[in-house]
Amino acid sequence: MATKGGDSKGKQQRQGPRVRNRRARFDYHVLEKVECGIELTGTEVKSLRAGNASLAGAFARIRDGEVFLCGANVAIYPQAVGALQHDPLRDRKLLLHRGQIRKLEAHAFQKGHTLVPLSLYFERGWAKCELAAAVGKRTYDKRQAIQRREHQRDIQRQMRRRR
Repeated sequence: MATKGGDSKGKQQRQGPRVRNRRARFDYHVLEKVECGIELTGTEVKSLRAGNASLAGAFARIRDGEVFLCGANVAIYPQAVGALQHDPLRDRKLLLHRGQIRKLEAHAFQKGHTLVPLSLYFERGWAKCELAAAVGKRTYDKRQAIQRREHQRDIQRQMRRRR
């Protein structure tokens, strides 16, 4: 029996754009990823659905057994009236199970480890955040990544010329 809108079993239904932290994978070695919900106000949801958000410089912090997203910029929603407007840089609570928070705590309190958001997106109408426990890369690691990427580009360029 077919369902309305096609078969959605096993597929993720994403609505709206996916806001990515592009620098995160360049600046950090990702150790463990976890998907979590994010507590937003009405104007934040509308702004995020429009793709008006930035994760540049964002990180997560654990306070009193709860996880908060800090430094993420969800732009103001221009159609909202003054009193209904949200603070673009406020700390937003991330929704995780207690066991997941304990795992993240184990990483977060080790020297050199940090919690970094990789992306914000909507799944089945719910706002989600992909959070990663990560270790900062050294400068030489970043240089190696750039060299590898350039080498792959050169190989692809040569392959196109041969055709």
